[in-house]
Amino acid sequence: MTFELRLLATPKAVPELRHHLRHHTYDVRLCATELVTNVIDHVGEGTPVTVRVLGTDDGHTRVEVTDPDPRALPVLLRATATDEHGRGMALLDALAQRWGVEQGADRKTVWCVLMNQAGAEDA
Repeated sequence: MTFELRLLATPKAVPELRHHLRHHTYDVRLCATELVTNVIDHVGEGTPVTVRVLGTDDGHTRVEVTDPDPRALPVLLRATATDEHGRGMALLDALAQRWGVEQGADRKTVWCVLMNQAGAEDA
């Protein structure tokens, strides 16, 4: 299973991405859209991104979002009940087995690995 989509990181693109990922699990859709939202919030609206969903050799699912800013790194925050922002990476951290960042000279890829769920619709 491999999925790849190039898009501009805009609020309108988030529900479109969910639609493209409709045959994947809820966790895959949620992590992919959270990573794109992170690009919107921390790199800038309209940033070109590439979203990939890949099967791993051990049967899990890897979600990747690549953008052209190697400096704007994700930060795991612990948002309080009254904070309006700061939950995206905490949510991803709770859902994923592991996550990380691969930096290049002119880009970064934020990725996470999710355990496949029994009965999931991953295609």
